[in-house]
Amino acid sequence: ENFFTTKPQPMKTKKLLTAITIFLAVILAACKKDDFVEVVGVCPVVVSTNPVNAATGVPLEKIITITFNEEMNPSTINQTTITLQGTTPVTGTVTYSGNVATFTPSGLLAANTTYTGKVTTGVKDLKGNALQTNYLWTFSTGATLSPVVIATDPVDKTTGVVLNKIVSATFSVPMDPLTITGSTFTLQQGTAAVAGTVAYSGSTATFTPSVLLTANTVYTGTITTSAKNTAGTPLVNNYVWSFTTGSLSGPTVIATDPLNNATGVILNKIVTATFSVPMDPLSITTSTFTILQGTTPVAGTVSYSGSTATFTPAVPFASGTLYSATITTGAKNQAGIALANNYVWTFTTGLLIAPVVLSTDPANNATGVLLNKIITATFSVPMDALSITGSTFTIKQGTTAVAGSVTYSGSTATFTPTANLLSGVTYTGTITTGAKNIAGTSLLNDYVWKFSTVATLGGTFVDLKSVGRFGIIAGVGVSNNAGFSEIRNQDVGISPGVRSSITGFPPAIIIGGAIFASDDIAPPGVPAMLIQAKQDLTDAYLFAEAAVSPAPATVSGDLGGQTLVPGIYKSTSTLMVQSGDLTLDAKGDVNAVWIFQVAAAFTTVGGAGGNIILSGGAQAKNIFWQTGSSATIGDYTSFQGTVLALTSITMNSHAVATGRMLARNGSVVMTSTNIINKP
Repeated sequence: ENFFTTKPQPMKTKKLLTAITIFLAVILAACKKDDFVEVVGVCPVVVSTNPVNAATGVPLEKIITITFNEEMNPSTINQTTITLQGTTPVTGTVTYSGNVATFTPSGLLAANTTYTGKVTTGVKDLKGNALQTNYLWTFSTGATLSPVVIATDPVDKTTGVVLNKIVSATFSVPMDPLTITGSTFTLQQGTAAVAGTVAYSGSTATFTPSVLLTANTVYTGTITTSAKNTAGTPLVNNYVWSFTTGSLSGPTVIATDPLNNATGVILNKIVTATFSVPMDPLSITTSTFTILQGTTPVAGTVSYSGSTATFTPAVPFASGTLYSATITTGAKNQAGIALANNYVWTFTTGLLIAPVVLSTDPANNATGVLLNKIITATFSVPMDALSITGSTFTIKQGTTAVAGSVTYSGSTATFTPTANLLSGVTYTGTITTGAKNIAGTSLLNDYVWKFSTVATLGGTFVDLKSVGRFGIIAGVGVSNNAGFSEIRNQDVGISPGVRSSITGFPPAIIIGGAIFASDDIAPPGVPAMLIQAKQDLTDAYLFAEAAVSPAPATVSGDLGGQTLVPGIYKSTSTLMVQSGDLTLDAKGDVNAVWIFQVAAAFTTVGGAGGNIILSGGAQAKNIFWQTGSSATIGDYTSFQGTVLALTSITMNSHAVATGRMLARNGSVVMTSTNIINKP
């Protein structure tokens, strides 16, 4: 202790230098002695993981993190030094920031599976010191996905949000309402909490502020991990988004029809005013939107949609007359801000009355319309037949035009569909302003109406969801025993079986599809995709098995030689198609559905009989064979529909199917030269 304050003595100096040398040697060797690591603090160590060791119920979409006791060399943090292993190695990306390494799996983790994480001795700190032993820990996944927020209103980073905005968040699954509260759904202005009430309905939570939001201000919404789905699974992370409110400036009228000072206006004109922003519909009334002839008010009705207010006169305007229209300061936007001044414009009428559609058949919002319906529209006056065409008279299903021919006679236009309409569908009819009367005057506006067809015959369609892409999917094996079998425009999959359990490809080939196995590491996400497809198969199987509307008809033994209309057919034991062909007649309904509920084995014999024949517009994509054990498609059978088998499916020699062979647990076997076409 007197070394630096007294005159050095040779013997003491020599001893002290020797001691220092030994001490330094101990420090340098510390990284090779496990019991010195934490005491001396020289070598890196893993101080925590997320999930922690032995964690259970880990979400399937979990991102794994590893925290070190010091800053590490980023070049040593990679997919070689940090790995995750379940039943097979998990592919993913590795990133590093601060003291934390992150492993992001390429797809969802498998349900109810134990995983082992490993950090190898290849990781080093900035001084080159390595982890002394591989760090291992385990965790187990749960059975369900964690809920996620899939949409918000306003969306993240939105600007110009109205001040009376009700904020909402929509979840991927139904949530436990008791967990959606003012504690789990908050809105903040900076660090200050916004007062408000929280409600939950369906899959959407809403936050209603107690007072108007402040103009030109950034707000932050948060859904915390205390929000849980109905199974009790919470969000993995807090969901945070922000938005900015708009200004206090008032709305304006940006367009009118007719324009200000317009002349020659049609006598049956419908008058509109369009605003700069969405308005409060309750403030758009006959008091705030008026039309005067001189000082006399014009009777009419007022409506509002989008950003446009509409005034429909009770009777046509007088010809050659000046009218004035007014939107008053009583009209307000959704934030409650009124027009700064009354908006006034004028127009003068002409001599003409535009034609109108008086009626349609089917009528607007009609239901139960027959599939062979011919659609008509009747006008108020005779029309120019040359203006009534397939361009001015259309029928659509959504955005898809219905093929058909248009004719005109008297005052009635007729649309005759080329084929029967589809069942259970809503159609939209439109007569455009291209339609003119014999004086050349057009309709003022497109005339649009809707109608719905009769319900689909048979059972409810079985939604295959993601498994619908597969012509074959199996649990443990897929084989082509002989011959040049083909799967056309569909995929082949196996899960939890592996690629080595798919045999006979080639000579079997896949045209317009691919093979996917649970042990595929490329492309990323294949195992998770197959797990979801098998789950969708299970859901479809259970749905078909439980279907009861319309009431199932009991069948048994051999269906050969029969003709069956759409519906549900239930067998409490085995079922066969043997003594002749089975005909499925859709009665003209191309959407008609058949569900066969077979408690045990299902077999077609094939050859001279035993085929499935479609008539009356029946389609293979709407036929489902739910089989409680295994199914056999006989030699040379022509088969139609999707087989949903609990166990296995066998296609005998030269059997051809338009459909799918989907086995939940067992194998799919193609015996010799089989073909599966996409339904």
